[in-house]
Amino acid sequence: MELAKARPHPDAQSDMILDIRDLRMKYDDRYVLNGIDLQAAPGQIIGYIGPNGAGKSTTIKIMLGLVQGYTGEVRLFGEDIARNGHEYKRRIGYVPETAEMYDSLTAREYLTFTGELYGLAPALAESKAETLMDGFGLSHAMDARIASYSKGMKQKVLLSSCLLHDPDLIFLDEPLSGLDANSVMVVKELLELLAGRGKTIFYSSHIMDVVEKISSRIVLLSGGRVAADGSFEELRARGGEKSLEELFNQLTDFHEHRKIAERLADAVGER
Repeated sequence: MELAKARPHPDAQSDMILDIRDLRMKYDDRYVLNGIDLQAAPGQIIGYIGPNGAGKSTTIKIMLGLVQGYTGEVRLFGEDIARNGHEYKRRIGYVPETAEMYDSLTAREYLTFTGELYGLAPALAESKAETLMDGFGLSHAMDARIASYSKGMKQKVLLSSCLLHDPDLIFLDEPLSGLDANSVMVVKELLELLAGRGKTIFYSSHIMDVVEKISSRIVLLSGGRVAADGSFEELRARGGEKSLEELFNQLTDFHEHRKIAERLADAVGER
C-alpha cells in the first residue's frame, strides 16, 4: 500500500543539494528502480529506508557514480552527474555497510592518505584525523595497524574518513554498526550539529527506532518506488501508526513477523 507520494521540498530548486527525476534502473528484466523522484535541501537528515532489494543501495551508488546504465536525471549541487565529470565527489562523504580497508596501514596513515585523496594538505589531514580519532576515544590507537582493531574501532575510522574533508552531502549506511552506547550518542549529536551547519545527510538503517529519532525526514522505498516521504509526524498522522516499525510493516505489506518467529522458535525447540 502506498501512503504518500514523493514530494518536492518547498525550498527553491536552486537551493537543492540533490534533485532526482524519474530515475530508473533495470537489471536483466527487473526494474530495481522504477521512477524515483527525490529532492533534498541543505540541513536535512533523511532516513532512507526500505526492505532488502527496494533500491536503496542502487540509488546511493548511482549518486556516488559507482553505477551506470540508469535512465532519468540525477543532479547534485545543481549539476547533472552524467555530464559533469567527477569533481562533485569531493563534496560527498560515504560510509558503506561493509567496507574494504587497508588493514596493513595505521589509522594515522589511512586517514592522512584519505584526506590527501580529497585534496587536503598532509599536515591538515593528519591534524583533523587526530582530532576526530580523539573525539571517538581512539587517540591511543592512532599508530596501531587497523588489522588489530575491533569492528567498532574500524567503524570509527570509517566515520572519520567520511567526514575528514568536510563534505556537504553525506551517505551513511548502518553507521552505528559495532559502536558502543557512548559512541552512538556522540554520533547522533554530531549528525544533528552537522545538519545544523547545512550538511545534507542520508541515513540508511534497518534499526527503525534510531531512524525515527534521528531523521528530520523519512523516505521509504518499496518495489523501486518512493512509497512515503515526509517527517515521521506527518507519516504517522496519515497512516495512523504509533511507530516507524509499524509504519514500515504497513507500507511494505509485511505482517507475518510473529508467525515466522513462532515457526522458528518451534524449530529451535524440536527434540
